[in-house]
Amino acid sequence: MVQKTSISRLKLTDFRNYAAASLALDSRHVVLTGENGAGKTNLMEAISFLSPGRGFRRAVLTDVTRVGADGGFAIFVDLDGMQGEVAIGTGTEPGDGERVSRKLRINSTPAKSTEELSDHLNVLWLTPSMDGLFTGSSSDRRRFLDRLVLSLDPTHARRASDFERAMRSRNRLLSEGRFDPSWLTAIETQMAELGIAMAAARHEMLGLLQSLSVNSADTPFPTPALALEGFMDGGMDRPAADLEEDYLISLRNGRGRDAAAGRTLEGPHRVDLLVRHQEKDIEASRCSTGEQKALLIGLILAHARLTADMTGFAPILLLDEIAAHLDEGRRATLFDLVDGLGGQAFMTGTDRSMFAALGDRAQFFTVTHGSVTSSTA
Repeated sequence: MVQKTSISRLKLTDFRNYAAASLALDSRHVVLTGENGAGKTNLMEAISFLSPGRGFRRAVLTDVTRVGADGGFAIFVDLDGMQGEVAIGTGTEPGDGERVSRKLRINSTPAKSTEELSDHLNVLWLTPSMDGLFTGSSSDRRRFLDRLVLSLDPTHARRASDFERAMRSRNRLLSEGRFDPSWLTAIETQMAELGIAMAAARHEMLGLLQSLSVNSADTPFPTPALALEGFMDGGMDRPAADLEEDYLISLRNGRGRDAAAGRTLEGPHRVDLLVRHQEKDIEASRCSTGEQKALLIGLILAHARLTADMTGFAPILLLDEIAAHLDEGRRATLFDLVDGLGGQAFMTGTDRSMFAALGDRAQFFTVTHGSVTSSTA
């Protein structure tokens, strides 16, 4: 049975437009309403910092601290998480000219890395900036895909980082004309091991998502059909050792080509995520704006269900401006599907009436220029 993870207290200090804010929450969903620019999305972004990385805006840390603040920013939560009740604090401190880095404390103890957050909760999100995912760049879709993988495989980020580091070293050697066979082979061997591991994790995620559907025929959200292209196409069913050897040979044979191009032309960094509207059998990029939004919602819901099934704990969902472009019927169905996941969701909008179908399944707050107050019907 899927268990719930939920935030019971959220405190912010000098985060974006909040000098200080504190929310007392129960385990219900949370709806934040207010005018555009009031700070609703900033609150959601703060919660996204409870996952590895730089939050859903991928912000530079120095830009997150409130303008005019003396020090850094701080985010604190009390959480009923995957390992029980826990207090998590994260933020930055004045760097005195040094490079600013994010600090993390779990139950007042410094954490070795933000990957430890994955031991306590998963945070998934859908924001308006993702609406162009299907028509945007392949790098955006890769980043999206890797976020999906990361929720179930926290080591994926480390593999990707190590691959990028090795690839940069190889590119530098090639650009300098330093074709030392032993040195290049050592780097390419590392790239082959990491690259195939990355590809395998991505393919496994897509296979799991394809085998799981949260959409039934009578729901308004279409089923996304998923595939990958651009690296080891059609060959991932072979043993990893064989794939690594093939990629290693390709890197070795491609040294001259890559040196001329100034970059590595083959690898997991070239993959693209392909999405189709399954019922209509057309590419997502050719669907209407409304259909693309519905496809994205269906994909996020499927991933949330998969995360819950695989970990035994429902993720925390951040759904920014989720109801803005949905009619009343679709909103009600969406809220039922979100509630059926068994977790806690945070949702934003400008009009509280758009969330009426949630009823008493949610707490409601009004956000007004850096302040948050509980609101009642």
